[in-house]
Amino acid sequence: MATIAVCAPVGARSHDAPADPAVMPEITAPAAYMVDVNSGRVLFARDAQRRFVPASLTKIMTSYVAFELIASGKLRLDQSFVMRPETFRQWHGVGSTMFLGNNSRTTVADLLEGIVTVSANDACIVLAEGIAGSVPAFTAMMNAEVRKLGMRNTHYNTPNGWMDQGQTYVSAADLATLSTALITRHGDLYRRFYGHERAAFNGIEQQNHNPLYGHTAGADGVKTGFTGEAGYGFVGSVARDGRRIIFVLGGYPRPVERTEQSRRFAEWGFAAWDSHPIVGAGVKLGTAPVQGGTARSVDLIAPRGYSITVPHGEGPHYTLAIRYRAPLTAPIARGDEVASLIVRAPGQPIERLPLVAARDVRVGGALDRLRDGFAAMIKPAMIKR
Repeated sequence: MATIAVCAPVGARSHDAPADPAVMPEITAPAAYMVDVNSGRVLFARDAQRRFVPASLTKIMTSYVAFELIASGKLRLDQSFVMRPETFRQWHGVGSTMFLGNNSRTTVADLLEGIVTVSANDACIVLAEGIAGSVPAFTAMMNAEVRKLGMRNTHYNTPNGWMDQGQTYVSAADLATLSTALITRHGDLYRRFYGHERAAFNGIEQQNHNPLYGHTAGADGVKTGFTGEAGYGFVGSVARDGRRIIFVLGGYPRPVERTEQSRRFAEWGFAAWDSHPIVGAGVKLGTAPVQGGTARSVDLIAPRGYSITVPHGEGPHYTLAIRYRAPLTAPIARGDEVASLIVRAPGQPIERLPLVAARDVRVGGALDRLRDGFAAMIKPAMIKR
């Protein structure tokens, strides 16, 4: 994103009158960030690139890696992994837990439920070892996804966020990027495993510590985190009327501030800003030339609905443009991000939203290469006329 819109917090309001949700609430978290997912507009940022210790916010990436493997057919929800005796000795009853038994086998689906809903440290290790063979091999997969997503201020040394002298670190902006990818790339899996207020396993029911659940309409994620090293952090997601906001709050000294401020912050994101749809999901916005493929071009479509976000009461004024590196090169898979939709609006940062290929374009054969070469030869003559 070209620039970040920064809003300064105002002082706390009197408790004698109800708080106006459209007035910026007091946010005391050292790191804070809010983005409107549909438009990409940053609504608030404080030290958004600052590196901090995430604690259990790490588990968002753990679930993302699993979702990526499930989507690609490399992992099944009905697969089961064993709690090795060595793992049991190290992680049984440590922090938040599913109380997995020694030598027990647990399905991927149950492990993910435990990781997402009750923040189970033991489940993270069992999942990591089951997928990759070891924790270091799994964290290497996590860091590979960090690079793919462009998370510049993030590194993972553990799949559960347990204290490791700062070797695991994130930024608020990076956590928002990750959470946006989690939800937009894996909506079905996100809806299956996130948004649960409680979970039961082996007869033990535990509550989710998400401060929005039961209080904030449309809240469906994402994750809380706490260690003595990290303080209290939270990544929140709220969806209403087709609009979604994601926000990150990191480093609170006490949970009460995290709870109260996150609820007010979420309401402000909706009350102080209006969202105006500009492009529907699946709408074709252009066509890009393809080199070396079975087709000479591919349609560019919006993978989800996009909007423009403006302060409450303002009308939307914007221009749209498409940008890509021409020509695209085969092979291209349907859904690959191959271009950007550039949204320009007065007084706002330029937003770059992904556009994807509408179809597969396989690598072409000899005749396709001959066709491309012939087209390149005759194009200048056509222009001269």
